[in-house]
Amino acid sequence: MISVEHLRVEFGAKPLFSDATFVIGDRDRIALVGKNGAGKSTLLKILCGRQQPTEGTVSAAQGTTIGYLPQVMVLTDDTTVREEARKAFAGNTALKERLDRMEAELAERTDYESAEYMALVERFTREHDRYMMMGADGYEADIERTLMGLGFGREDLDRPTSEFSGGWRMRIELAKILLERPDVLLLDEPTNHLDIESIGWLEQFLAQGAKAVVLVSHDRAFINNVTNRTIEISCGRVVDYRVKYDEYVRLRAERREQQLRAYENQQKEIADIKDFIERFRYKPTKAVQVQSRIKQLEKIVPIEIDEVDRSAMRLKFPPCQRSGDWPVVCDGVGKAYGGHVVFSGVNLSIKRGEKVAFVGRNGEGKSTLVKCIMGEIPFTGTLKIGHNVEIGYFAQNQAQLLDGNITVRRTIDDVARGEVRLRINDILGAFMFGGEASEKYVRVLSGGERSRLAMIRLLLEPVNLLILDEPTNHLDMASKDVLKEAIRAFDGTAIIVSHDREFLDGLVTKVYEFGGGRVREHIGGIYDFLSQQADKFVSQQVNKLVSQQVNKQTSRQGDMLSQQVNKSNLLVDSSARPSSTKEDYAARKEQQKLLRKARKAVEDSEARIACMEGRLKELDALLSQPENASDMTLVTEYTDTKRALDEEVERWERLAEEEERMKNEE
Repeated sequence: MISVEHLRVEFGAKPLFSDATFVIGDRDRIALVGKNGAGKSTLLKILCGRQQPTEGTVSAAQGTTIGYLPQVMVLTDDTTVREEARKAFAGNTALKERLDRMEAELAERTDYESAEYMALVERFTREHDRYMMMGADGYEADIERTLMGLGFGREDLDRPTSEFSGGWRMRIELAKILLERPDVLLLDEPTNHLDIESIGWLEQFLAQGAKAVVLVSHDRAFINNVTNRTIEISCGRVVDYRVKYDEYVRLRAERREQQLRAYENQQKEIADIKDFIERFRYKPTKAVQVQSRIKQLEKIVPIEIDEVDRSAMRLKFPPCQRSGDWPVVCDGVGKAYGGHVVFSGVNLSIKRGEKVAFVGRNGEGKSTLVKCIMGEIPFTGTLKIGHNVEIGYFAQNQAQLLDGNITVRRTIDDVARGEVRLRINDILGAFMFGGEASEKYVRVLSGGERSRLAMIRLLLEPVNLLILDEPTNHLDMASKDVLKEAIRAFDGTAIIVSHDREFLDGLVTKVYEFGGGRVREHIGGIYDFLSQQADKFVSQQVNKLVSQQVNKQTSRQGDMLSQQVNKSNLLVDSSARPSSTKEDYAARKEQQKLLRKARKAVEDSEARIACMEGRLKELDALLSQPENASDMTLVTEYTDTKRALDEEVERWERLAEEEERMKNEE
């Protein structure tokens, strides 16, 4: 749908990248990767026409629509959330208004036989058919489904957008772009303002509902779940890998190893040629060979090696005194703002050395509890900080606390101690402050750059309790790996508020889920927690489907079952009259009641089995489609449903045996 040919972009003397050539096809899902500053966002702007390249062309098929979500947008606050999202259907709304005007005109006119009236009827019919093909008024349901998928509650939809933070307003803009259903989606860091549940919903939407997607993201799990192709910008070149990100990482390592071998061979060849030239430069008998070698040397094109991945560098927190066994203990902690209860009855104990995650939807109280632990806001209940606890705190606004009148290097040099002072250049380079960037004054840095600088300061402070609130929002993958390894090697305690699953994986051993005014503890890593949530969701869906199926069967078979029950009761009565005592009669009636319950349990189990078998067939059909083959949401649902079906079949067998036994006793 979009063809890119020989693209070149220059800022100053050195090109950002050159000779970029690739094609974006229908159903392509492309991850655009490279270090910060490589030109990823610039390439997205060129693809959507907001910026022009120095050289080359970008052409799109006629009628191709493009939706673009930048990292920073100019947002308006003059409507409600629902009305703002409705702007995505401006075409539908305008067409509906034209139809209403034509309908009113048709009702008023009486010249039914005139050519003008017939032309109006024909135009109304054509426009009405078009309106119905566009979905008519059904887009209201799409608006609610998309906004709620991105984390908004139903009660939020009619609130003014001015009441929401910048992150929530970015979600509204993302919803508008998704609702437009463009042919090509260009998304620049779409997960920065989303929580884990919203990211999961967006993954599923992009995998199943979107056409072509090109995205920039530092969320490795998100990229792997969404994309099937990786385009890398490195060393001023654009390289197309038609594989997922994890496979790209492996192929890139192999490619770099090949480059190193080729580079070493080329350097040996160059050295041999130069040695020959120097040895025989002044011998007349070798003049022809020397000139040949000189020409050969001039024709050699130097082999470039891809940039070194700095994520292999290791940082270690400086030593600190040992804290008490329980750095943080909460007993019945609660927080409310007026009538709004953020959470209540929070009971948790974090042991020394534990790494735990706070997860949940935005606004459920994760950062609020962190502020309670830091003593920044009042709360109810009891919260104890352990003996000798030294807290290192990274807040979302931490960047604002830096001194803007000193340089980046001075900011780090002031807190560095011991041997780490010898590695300041490497540390700054790992967090993208290498070279001249280290001499910038803090006041000229962007918000993301300040956040990275604040993170470096924290890594160099001697603490035994780390509290990190969204630490990865402005870090690229290499920097996140450096931070993750540093925390993993940290021998103190860590509380991490994050929605980055890949960052939390293998790092935390306990997850605290915030939601509905409560905080629930889950033992295990982040994917153990997500697996439990998936099982819970599948169970809810199965129960819902089964309930619907049972209700249908009940409505169809209710009368027949009632007649059978009455007939059974009559038989019991007639058999009881001649010779049975009152006690025998009651016992027999109770036996009939138990038998009916057993029969009902078997029927309900059969309904569950039929429902789950039907869902498995649907999932089989979805997974057989190439675009869904790697959709982990579908794979997980299929696995969980299959397991639930096997368990239900075993349960049905036990119920059927019990029913048969009761029949025999009857």
